[in-house]
Order: sequence, then C-alpha cells, then structure tokens
Amino acid sequence: MCGIVGYIGPRNATPIILNGLKRLEYRGYDSAGLAVLDGDRIEVRRDAGKLARLEEIVAQDPIAGAPGIGHTRWATHGAPSARNAHPHLGNSGQVVVVHNGIVENYLELREELDAEGVRFDSETDTETIVHLVEHLQSSGLDLADASRQAFCRLKGANVVVLMSLAEPDKIVAARIGNAGGVVIGIGEEEMFAASDIPAILEHTRQVIFLESRQMAVIDCSGAQVQTLDGHPVPAQVHTISWDPVAAEKGEYRHFMQKEIHEQVRSLTDTLAGRVDFENGAVNLPELNLTPEKARQVERIFITACGTAAYAGMVGKILIERIARIPCSVEIGSEFRYSNPLLKATDAVLAISQSGETADTLAAMEEGRRQGATLWSIVNAIGSQAMRLADGYISMQTGPEIGVASTKAFTAPLVDLYMLAVLLADLRGVLPDGGRRALVSDLRLVPDLAGRTLEREAEVEKIAASLKDVRDCLFLGRGINMPVAYEGALKLKEISYVHAEGYPAGEMKHGPIALIDEHMPVVCLAPKDPWYDKMISQIQQAKARGGTVIAVASDGDELAAAMADHILYVPETPWMLSPVVTVLPLQLLAYHIAALRGLDVDQPRNLAKSVTVE
Repeated sequence: MCGIVGYIGPRNATPIILNGLKRLEYRGYDSAGLAVLDGDRIEVRRDAGKLARLEEIVAQDPIAGAPGIGHTRWATHGAPSARNAHPHLGNSGQVVVVHNGIVENYLELREELDAEGVRFDSETDTETIVHLVEHLQSSGLDLADASRQAFCRLKGANVVVLMSLAEPDKIVAARIGNAGGVVIGIGEEEMFAASDIPAILEHTRQVIFLESRQMAVIDCSGAQVQTLDGHPVPAQVHTISWDPVAAEKGEYRHFMQKEIHEQVRSLTDTLAGRVDFENGAVNLPELNLTPEKARQVERIFITACGTAAYAGMVGKILIERIARIPCSVEIGSEFRYSNPLLKATDAVLAISQSGETADTLAAMEEGRRQGATLWSIVNAIGSQAMRLADGYISMQTGPEIGVASTKAFTAPLVDLYMLAVLLADLRGVLPDGGRRALVSDLRLVPDLAGRTLEREAEVEKIAASLKDVRDCLFLGRGINMPVAYEGALKLKEISYVHAEGYPAGEMKHGPIALIDEHMPVVCLAPKDPWYDKMISQIQQAKARGGTVIAVASDGDELAAAMADHILYVPETPWMLSPVVTVLPLQLLAYHIAALRGLDVDQPRNLAKSVTVE
C-alpha cells in the first residue's frame, strides 16, 4: 500500500525521493510527503493529495540536502490530511519517521507517552513510533539502539524508516512482520531504501531484502543488518535484472493498457526455460520437487486474494483434472480464521503478484504452523511469499504498475497448468502421450494471446456503447466461471460499475431477476465442454430483454446470431482457454474506464500491494 523511499549519500535527496515515489504511485495513496536534512535542521514538506501537490509545495518552498526519506500514505488511522501525512517529526525536531502497516497497540503506547508529557500532532498510529524513539534516546541510547527497542514494542506488521538530526550519517530501516517489503539499494558511496524495487531501480541493481524482524543501519558505505534481538545477520546481495524502461508507459495511454499488451511477452517468458517442447516435459526447478515429494502430496490448498484467487480457481480445475490431486481454493483473508485442518501431506500454494499480501502471508504462516508444505507463485523477486515457501514459481511478468492486475492473472494460469502437468508426470498418473499433448498446447499460448489483443478496436467500439451502464452481469461455466468473476472485478475496480460474476448455471436461481433492458450480460461461451450449456444461458438472458455481450470462439455463428455484441477469440484448447477469454474482458473494462475519464492506473480506494489486514 504505502510507498517509502530513503536516500543517504552526497547528492540532493529531494529529487531522488520524489522520483522514487513516482515509481511507487501504483501502490495507491491519498497523501505524500518527504523530510530532508537541510543544513542544521530536518525540513518536512507534506500534504493530502497526489505527488503533484507535493511537488508544488517543494517548488514554492524548496528543500535540499541529505539524508532524506519520503512517503506516500494510504490512510488507516486519521483522514487524509496534511497533519496526518508522513513523515512525522518528534517533539524535539530531532527524529523523523515514515511507516507502512498498523501499530496495533498504538493506543496503549500513546497513553504511556501522553503521561510523559509528549505532544501529539496527528491522529495516526505512526506518530507513536517517533515519540517512542525520542523517549528512549532521552535515556542515552543512540539512534540504532533506541529504534531497535522501540521496534520490539510495536505490535502488528510494520515497516519503519527513520533518521535523526543528531546522527546525520545514517538511516534506520526495519521490517516487523509482513507489512510489505524493505529493499536496500547499494550504490557508489550512496545507499537507498524503499518499499519496492522500482523506486530505486534507476540508481542501482544491487539490493538487500530485509526479512521479518530484521533492521538495518544504513550509511553511505553500506548496511549493517541485525535482528530485532540485536544479533548481526550476514546481508545477502541480490542482482535485479529488470529494465527501468519496463516501468514506463511508452506509447500507451495508461500502464494498464501497456500491461494488457505485454501479456504476449510475459506469457512467452513464463514458458521460456521451463518447457521442453521437443521432449514434451515441464521443468520448474525453483519448486524443488522430486517424484517422492510429489507422491507425498495428498491434497493442495490454494490460497490467494482477489484476482489471484480467481486464477487459483482455474488452477483447482487443472490440478484435479491433470494431476488427480484433490484441491480447494481458500480466500487468504479467511483461511486462518476457518480453523483449517492441515497435515504434513498437504501443500499450501499461495498466489500473490506482490508476494507481500498480508492476508496471503498469514495463510502461509498458518500452513507452516500446521506442518504443510508451502509453495508460492509470485511476481516480485525476493518477496516474502517467495522466501517463506519451500518452493516457488516466479511469474516472469516484470513490473506491474497498474493497480488492477492483468498480466499477473494470465501468467499464473500458465504456471498452474505447468504445475499440474509436472505433478502428474512426477506422480506417474499421466501417460507419455497425454503429457506431450498437454505440453504441445502450451506452444500456442503467446500467439493466441497476440491474435486476441489485435482485436482491441472491436472491444473499444463495444465499450463505447456500454460506457454509461450502471450494472453488469458476467456469466461463465466450468473453467471459465472464474474468468466471469475476474471480468466483473476488473470492471468494478477501474470503472466503478456495479458488476457481478456468477456461475451461469446459477443464473436461474436468483440473478435472472435482475435482467432487463438496462442490464448488460457478458457471457463466456468459447468452444469448451460447457459450450452448449452457455448457449442455453444466452437464450435465457435474451428472453428477459438483456443486452448480451458474448465471448465466443472464431466462426461461432450461433452465438453471434443470439448476442447483441460478439467478442471473438481464437479457438483454444479448453484447459488454456481462460488465458484467452479474459483478454477481451480486460480491454472492455479498460476502455469503459478510459471513456469515462477515470484514473485507470490508480482507481479510488485501492492499492496495488495490500499489506494490511
């Protein structure tokens, strides 16, 4: 959610921080600010609103110097306002802090600090941190020790970055639980800290990731990592291969549109090095699977939130159909509260674009507690979901900037298909010819996606006729039922249209009452095992006066004759069809939102990485 950037070095921190925060705008925020050591004092500039407002303030009242820290805030405690925006200064003006997460015991800490005469200037939980650090410093502790003791008193999942006027040669950063990531960037006689890689990628490719309950004391020459108990930790340096240009819009109007079209490349990269088409085999080395381990798995729990959960629903069908392993899909935010019954022969498979989704990480921790094997499918290299897992699959999509996921839906669909094939192969339940046929179908995927995306102009025309709708129903069956859910989610996320995804067979059990001439109905009817049933549902919707938009396979004249609008997709092997059928739904949601003049990449109230519960 919130974004953090820090810099220490010989350069002016202000433009570095502002540019870094721009790279994190995809996370969603409602206020922004920065603090810089400017001469003999810490100067703070902050306000509610977008970064453009902060840039105006800095232009009118400049600050320059180093070190510096900056923040984009998504409000949890206190309304979006200048007084609640980060950074927060202590009463002495000596210490300043930015923070992601929720301090669950902030009321208790605030009462304690109130009793000591501390003055609070905001409604935030964050402000308790800076006052607690200053209070501990008053007993003679240096910044690192005061910070460490303060961090140990915080309850909940939090990321904290702070600096002090008294010790201008360092920044302190900490990760407490799963409130998001802390990335430390290594430069030439300069260092960076951020909540995500894109913020610092233009400056360095060498990074250190903090684990939960670790902190780092950062100076110009490096970072000393230690646990919150004070034990030194060897810092592992990772090299990031992303191209900074990949985080730019290029020729596209919005990041979301760019990322929709990037799916041809991301799907190609997802297959590269993992599929041996000549021998009809799949290799996923990061999963650390052996035939023995694969045969030990008796049941798989897929856990995820939002778009990732819908990908997981497709995965359930694939794994049960191909690998013959019982599988269930559990919403991450509910999993640990459902008192799940897990055992050592179960696997918990977490799916998360950011790898930092708090609910999904908590589900993984529950799986670990009960002794299950942990797997993850993630996009962010080095993220917590990747590091927690016994094995993982990386999505290979590159940075996804738009808040509404697109390529981070289609890539895991292919990952789940490959996982199902690999499990089946290792368990000996798939004959050689069957495996080769399934693997051969993967070769078609990038081209099928490209041919679908070439039809964007047709989708845009239909979007123009639907741009003023207030409600929309999405229907699908079988493997395309989750695609109906995802299509509805995309429309509501970025267009603010009330949209519902439904199993098409359930339409007559209630939702059919909503259908009239004002209710568009999107029906997913490709040539798959459920095709005849979907044609029946289209007929039922038309009989009630609904406007039908059908997603159908090329050349389907029957669907075209019944529907008011037709979105053709290339005929696709049915187990891979969701990769193709979702693409026109992504484009439809995108163009409706764009025609409405909405902020497509940063829809209201949403954040890219949901790092609080």
